[in-house]
Amino acid sequence: MSKRDLKKYLTELSQEQLQDQIIELYEKFAPVKVFYDFVFNPKEETLLHEAKIKISNEYFPIKVTRRGKAKMRRSVAQKIVKHFIVLGVDPFVIADVMLYNIEIAQTYAAGNLIKQELFYKSMFNSFEQAVTFSISNGIFEEFNERITAIAEEAKRKKWKNRSDFEAILEKITL
Repeated sequence: MSKRDLKKYLTELSQEQLQDQIIELYEKFAPVKVFYDFVFNPKEETLLHEAKIKISNEYFPIKVTRRGKAKMRRSVAQKIVKHFIVLGVDPFVIADVMLYNIEIAQTYAAGNLIKQELFYKSMFNSFEQAVTFSISNGIFEEFNERITAIAEEAKRKKWKNRSDFEAILEKITL
């Protein structure tokens, strides 16, 4: 069904029929429930806190599993960011989560030897996305200090791709 067909169908429904369908969608589909729960009660601070706990858990697991190892999955943060964008969460909160992901990964890397090249490439990709997001949403100045600190930390810890971080900083400061 196309969007046009859906609009035509919806205009043919009465107010009561529309309400019944929305309630049915709300009850049947978890994403619809999550969306409406957020729309009517946007607890962004709670969402931010929960997101930071999930991301931290990737590097510093709270529960001791059999191995007790950090998983260091960038995908966890990426899913959270994507979910926040879909919900329409404030760009400040989204940028905060994006930068927090890199900061917690750098904290982990400071105390642990990481041999996987993919980790560094992944963190650079996250950095580039965070910078682009903050610029495109007009909030770069509010996050400039954290962005600079991340690039400086990559340089200080002699990450293999530190020049990529520096190049991004050079581009945005011109």
